[in-house]
Amino acid sequence: MTSTETLPVEDAEARTRHDLAALYRLIAHFKMTDLVDTHISARIPGTPDHFLINRYGVLFHEMQPHDLVKIDPSGKAVNADEAPQRVNAAGFTIHSAVHMARHDLACVIHTHTADGIAVSCMEEGLLPITQHALKFYGHLGYHDYEGIALDLDERERLVRSLGEHRVMILRNHGLLAAGRSIAEAFLNIYFLERACQAQVKALSGGRKLSMPSQAVCERTAAQFNRGEGLAHAQFAWESALRLID
Repeated sequence: MTSTETLPVEDAEARTRHDLAALYRLIAHFKMTDLVDTHISARIPGTPDHFLINRYGVLFHEMQPHDLVKIDPSGKAVNADEAPQRVNAAGFTIHSAVHMARHDLACVIHTHTADGIAVSCMEEGLLPITQHALKFYGHLGYHDYEGIALDLDERERLVRSLGEHRVMILRNHGLLAAGRSIAEAFLNIYFLERACQAQVKALSGGRKLSMPSQAVCERTAAQFNRGEGLAHAQFAWESALRLID
């Protein structure tokens, strides 16, 4: 598949719209939605911090490329014909914070799944008890809950909490996963969600948990974060797309 970075701006936007709409549908397929109250965004290559986000009110399973609104860092629609479309204010705060500060990230996903919220409420956060969780060992940020993310001043604190990571747990709120490509963002939220699901189930068993050693945790995280990460993410993405063909 051609990288959007090498395409003319118009073609890159069309490709990004297509892939982002597909990502919304995949998130619906894996039941990571919360009616209309979560959001996914993607940067448009070759533009001055323009990114796409969902038109508020469109359900994830029905998302089409034309349902995505191109906005600038101030939250204003770039295209005149999209200006009347409503964008979730809290979604803008969270996503614009990451896109403005982390130009290495192409896509940002925010979810409110039951298991993600459950882990976000646990004082210890994500436990290193599964292979899925170990993907993020030492590579996971945490952001304390401040209320509904309507205050633009929170953007600076969100970025500080994320640091150099690509995933973050928003305490008492949900999950955030980003990626250098749409494919990588998808794989990150998939693994983070599965890790949370496993943790909730493991804790519900009422038995003592088996904890890998720190050395094993660090080794596994390093294995996950080898140089071929983007290629593997693209391979998984192209396979997942067949689920929504």
